[in-house]
Amino acid sequence: MRFSTIQELAGLCEEEGLTLGEIMLQEQARESGEDPRHIHSRMAGYYSVMKEAVRKGLTEDTRSRSGLTGGDARRVKSYLDSDPTSAGGIACTAMAYALAVSEVNASMGRIVATPTAGSCGVIPGVFVSAQERFGWDDDHMTRGLFAAGAIGYVIANHSFVSGAEGGCQAEIGSAIAMAAGAMTEMRGGRPSQAAHAVGLALKNSLGLICDPVGGLVEVPCIVRNGFGAVTALAASDMALAGVRSVIPSDEVIQVMLEVGSAMPEKHRETAKGGLAQTPTGRAIMEELKQRNTPYRSRAKDAGQPGGEE
Repeated sequence: MRFSTIQELAGLCEEEGLTLGEIMLQEQARESGEDPRHIHSRMAGYYSVMKEAVRKGLTEDTRSRSGLTGGDARRVKSYLDSDPTSAGGIACTAMAYALAVSEVNASMGRIVATPTAGSCGVIPGVFVSAQERFGWDDDHMTRGLFAAGAIGYVIANHSFVSGAEGGCQAEIGSAIAMAAGAMTEMRGGRPSQAAHAVGLALKNSLGLICDPVGGLVEVPCIVRNGFGAVTALAASDMALAGVRSVIPSDEVIQVMLEVGSAMPEKHRETAKGGLAQTPTGRAIMEELKQRNTPYRSRAKDAGQPGGEE
């Protein structure tokens, strides 16, 4: 890649008059030797999977095998359709869609890990709700995914995207940053504004621990996806309004690495601390053991459904 930092990425875009997504597609084609049209088509396929996961989560039974989760996306959607909401329809729709995808993951359905299965709802929640609102076509959304991928590439190479390594800040935080930067670009923001959206989003996620109850990617993972989608929208709006991340995005990414490295092991996806070790969390874990509910193994392949990297 001709870029390794957010600053370099934004600089390339300004110099060449291209978007983050266009630079990413160009670089992938150059490195792989593959036809850009084939790469674009494959990404379009991933977006189709995201849209289908949203639909499934809102219309089908997504009760997880453990029985801990399922149906919350439909509850939020029903609430949105019948009552005035505190957060507003736009935020609640993104929230419901993010919950839907995460519940599909928990029920062993097909999702796209962005950047992990545990954070798979954030980008679809933001993207699919925005597409419906603004009337964008799938090609526009696919280009947005390349922008999100460019941001994720930088984060993954300078910090973490795995909860087992850096806490939930690395999973949900990275997903929020990817969604915020891409949303800013899709709405016509400048590369520098997309870069600020990344920093603003990540700063709000620093220190978030990974504490899955029972070791399952369900509680509190699913609701964090819902909140994450709303945060991404807020970060994008701040950036588009001209709010700047005083600490540059690349420095925020380094702080995430520092914080994640200092985080105790019990707060990094081990279920030995945090919400997993509350009285209720321990009781749930004991109940799952008595029912012989098998723990899902973490998916080694980021594309595998139903697991976390």
